Amino acid sequence: MSPRRLVVNVDGGARGNPGPAAIAAVVADPDRGVLEERSEAIGAATNNVAEYRALLLGIERARALGAAEVELVGDSELVVRQVRGEYRVKDATLRGLHEAVREGLAQFDGWTIRHVRREENERADALVNEALDAAA
Repeated sequence: MSPRRLVVNVDGGARGNPGPAAIAAVVADPDRGVLEERSEAIGAATNNVAEYRALLLGIERARALGAAEVELVGDSELVVRQVRGEYRVKDATLRGLHEAVREGLAQFDGWTIRHVRREENERADALVNEALDAAA
């Protein structure tokens, strides 16, 4: 049976800004049982572009695993507030990614997004660093 609601921790990062970048998503059921971990290097990007690309990866994986509702968890306060509509998206590149995220979220029956400190997003952060190390 497909889980109805999934929790997806996402992270993106760049070494240098812009610089080599990677993204990660950790998909879990509400009881925190990890269903899937994904990460990949995405080439040169800014931190914010990587954070948005990580959100898109998380949305894609939640949808592929059959989620009707998704709770996104990330450590980029800027990106979380932009997705919530609390901050405007001024950068043209980020506007396109922001729109893609909003379109992806519209395919769920419900969604939330929340900000956590980096220490609370430890596994996704570790996956980003592993992908960056592997690509170096």
